Amino acid sequence: MIEEKLQVQKWSPEQVAHVVGIAYKTVYNWIDQGWLDVQLPDLPDHGIRRHRAKEKRGTFSHGRSIEKRPHKVETRQEFGHFEADTVLSGKRKGQAVATFVERKSRLTIVKRLHGRDSQSMTQAVLELASQLQDKLKTLTVDHGKEFANYQAIEQLTGTQVYFAHAYSPHERGSNENRNRVLRRFIPKGQAIEELSDR
Repeated sequence: MIEEKLQVQKWSPEQVAHVVGIAYKTVYNWIDQGWLDVQLPDLPDHGIRRHRAKEKRGTFSHGRSIEKRPHKVETRQEFGHFEADTVLSGKRKGQAVATFVERKSRLTIVKRLHGRDSQSMTQAVLELASQLQDKLKTLTVDHGKEFANYQAIEQLTGTQVYFAHAYSPHERGSNENRNRVLRRFIPKGQAIEELSDR
């Protein structure tokens, strides 16, 4: 079953581990020890470039640092602490999607954005807060321009927005992982407006 998920269905070890109920490092150990008929280069996320190209979508430098985020967010013991980001189509103009990943449960919510600006992201966060019925406690984001309206988000939702350090995607690791999975369904260059909401 595990080999089929990895080889045929192209699941990541993290996805398999979550479904089976084991630690993802166990899956990697089984592969390394030859207990699974799978090679590391065959995995969907193998060889990911860890050094990102320079940010092209615009950034800003204000906001509350992740260093001020409460320790309870880091421990993943409480529901309501989300990481957020955008996935772009790769085209210069057009739609994008916002991804929200809850740190404790790994609940992932994807919302279509009608633009790549802060107004579109603010609207998506307001919809998320309404959907969660005031369970949205914190958001951890990067310094992309779509989060420039963070003060309005805080005032309208009562949540606290924290900003990860520049070029530190590991500080929003759950979100980055989900974005890689999403990229299998929305490859770069795919026009998001051509996709259905399913």
